[in-house]
Amino acid sequence: MTTNPKTDSKTSLDAYWMPFTANRQFKQAPRMLARAEGMYFWTPEGRKVLDGIAGLWCVNAGHASPKIVQAIQAQAAEMDFAPPFNMGHPKAFELAERLVEILPAGVNKVFYTNSGSESVETALKMAIAYHRARGDGARTRLIGRERGYHGVNFGGISVGGIVANRKMFGTLLAGVDHIRHTHDPARNAFTRGVPEYGAEFADDLERLVALHDASTIAAVIVEPVAGSTGVVLPPKGYLERLRAICDRHGILLIFDEVITGFGRLGSPFAATHFGVTPDLMTVAKGLTNGAVPMGAVFAKQHIHDTFMNGPEHLIEFFHGYTYSAHPLACAAALGALDTYVESGLLTRGAQMAPYLEDALHALKGLPHVIDIRNIGLVGGIELAPIDGQPGKRAFDVFLKCWERGVLIRTTGDTIALSPPLIIEKSHIDEIVGTIADVLRQAA
Repeated sequence: MTTNPKTDSKTSLDAYWMPFTANRQFKQAPRMLARAEGMYFWTPEGRKVLDGIAGLWCVNAGHASPKIVQAIQAQAAEMDFAPPFNMGHPKAFELAERLVEILPAGVNKVFYTNSGSESVETALKMAIAYHRARGDGARTRLIGRERGYHGVNFGGISVGGIVANRKMFGTLLAGVDHIRHTHDPARNAFTRGVPEYGAEFADDLERLVALHDASTIAAVIVEPVAGSTGVVLPPKGYLERLRAICDRHGILLIFDEVITGFGRLGSPFAATHFGVTPDLMTVAKGLTNGAVPMGAVFAKQHIHDTFMNGPEHLIEFFHGYTYSAHPLACAAALGALDTYVESGLLTRGAQMAPYLEDALHALKGLPHVIDIRNIGLVGGIELAPIDGQPGKRAFDVFLKCWERGVLIRTTGDTIALSPPLIIEKSHIDEIVGTIADVLRQAA
């Protein structure tokens, strides 16, 4: 039971089965959040907590951003819902046009979903259906990457490569294979920014082409920067090499930009940051600043046009969701885009990245720190695991930082940081300084 400070009543924690949470541990010592604004959360007791992870890689413009709040309030009063099948509403079309303005050249079609997981499912289906629509229906195989994270639906965990997300759910989708990951601590430990070594890891796709034949492969999906596996960066030249191999064999390239989209790397998207344009891009999180659930798939013109055949009264792509282009989500996304553009947040990460980089790499030499990785406003601090208890050392650091008023995220034994893009140097000092103090005392 926990006390609700507004009603002074008791609220049971029993009914809620929490996602991606150690439920038993949490309910013994709950970590509750009651309010948020700017860079901070507040607990029900009024304790202030600095947000080092932008909620969950999503609150890029900070919490309770005024334009977004006002947009949601106004839309809720005007129209709460509009059916998305065979009907439309103005904000859905306005938002799509606004998004295309900041996308890489040639990526100019927007299909709405409600989350990153749904965006991935949509992109995978779109890729397979595209090949069939152009008369190449044998291309059904999907290629993911070891240690990849692409959401939690069946398609996403099938192309994903994180063991814990896969092992309990049976045989998953057929016709899926994986290229190797790009993590190479032996050559790249403590690299500042994109690592020097490992572009050749993209050539592992050629191994799968030789095994399965390119004529059976529909698409390859990768995160340009992998987050949930512990902040793993693409080596210099890797994405370019992957793009070239896909082009050579007629394979679609999908970038999962759910965490990298909307300014996280100091550019609007990872595709623009690295100068590599995929055929399909998946986004969510920062699309609405996390205020209303929403995702999208961005597609190149020729992919969209391939579906536009047959009688005009027939549906071209049998896919979508009840809440696709939800009016409140579209309003939130338009408010978020206004905020990003007016405040320069789509590129502000490039200005703040050097300061975060220096702060993070100053942790080298502290107890248990075995690697530090960074790009834009993303940081990863990898810790040596406790023998026989993987993940516990980082989780203990997470708990102690929480007690000291700083919210971080851990994945395995890596501390992951992805603060709101409005972060100031003083916030970086507090976040990294707290982690340093905790590490000095860590067992």
